[in-house]
Amino acid sequence: MISNQILQSTIDGLKSITRKELSVVEKEGKVIATTEENMIGRQIDAVENFISSPAESQLILGYQYFKIYDNGVPEYVIQVKGEDESGYQIGKIAAFQIQSLLVAYKERYDKDNFIKNLLLDNLLLVDIYSRAKKLHIENNVHRIVYLIETNIDKEMNVVEIVTKDFVTAVDEHSIILVKELREKETADEIDRIAKTIEETLNAETNSRVYISSGTIVSDLKDVSRSYKEAKMALEVGKIFETDKYIVNYEKLGIGRLIYQLPLPLCRMFIKEVLHGLTMDDFDDETLATVNKFFENNLNVSETSRQLYIHRNTLVYRLDKLQKMTGLDLRNFDDAIIFKITLMVSKYMIYMDKMAY
Repeated sequence: MISNQILQSTIDGLKSITRKELSVVEKEGKVIATTEENMIGRQIDAVENFISSPAESQLILGYQYFKIYDNGVPEYVIQVKGEDESGYQIGKIAAFQIQSLLVAYKERYDKDNFIKNLLLDNLLLVDIYSRAKKLHIENNVHRIVYLIETNIDKEMNVVEIVTKDFVTAVDEHSIILVKELREKETADEIDRIAKTIEETLNAETNSRVYISSGTIVSDLKDVSRSYKEAKMALEVGKIFETDKYIVNYEKLGIGRLIYQLPLPLCRMFIKEVLHGLTMDDFDDETLATVNKFFENNLNVSETSRQLYIHRNTLVYRLDKLQKMTGLDLRNFDDAIIFKITLMVSKYMIYMDKMAY
């Protein structure tokens, strides 16, 4: 349950204080952490006999041994080199320290399992509240789910901002943060938290991350909904907001609607609007012009200025597009239709790639 790395770090810290050589031994007798050279992996035959004895501690061939329990059953043994009284005291302290770690990690593991099952809708309603009570997890508080996609080591706790927050992972690429919010947390504050997480992870790992968030929920049973929203936001962001690394479910706009359309309906729409054409029939220059035109709210003068072209050149490109599609983008209704066409096409391309 506790990683060997954590055990090693613990006894290294104790040695630096006490100057005593210590080892952690599995109940089967194998050394899994030690401050002595050439001891890792060594089999200590005396440990198995010690484990089966009623004694709490024992002195054997210049080493003192102390049991560490998990639910009343010996789980590890601490080995301290030396027969003096100080070695005995240090052994007791080391055993107490690792015993406390064992309890803490077990509680964390139980909470982690609970949160994972909660996110994945694997719990009955009655089980949610009963297990939450046993794990001392409050129910009626405001929470939001952040989904963080990254390739960093999931053991890192850089996103564990407060002790009341839960950090877990349901696959090898994603970290999930179930964050408790204050009563008056605003939408801007939610985005600020996501920005803080992004900056922290980028600084710590030098790795690009994508962060999405669901909506705020006030009941544990709704946490899974916020998680599903965050998952959708991440996918929709990758399709329609390719220049953004932080996406909020409530700010997805029309992209969220298009994402939920069946592909046959999308193909039918594209065929009706483009009259048999596809997006491949439009050159990059035309599409770049259209996107800039949309960014500037259909303002011809501002668009031509930003593209460094004459106004007449822009009008020529828009007329060319109108001849191809029958849509005049200077007309608001036609502009909306073509904007949706672009987004639906992006969605179809993305889904086709995912299919392979």
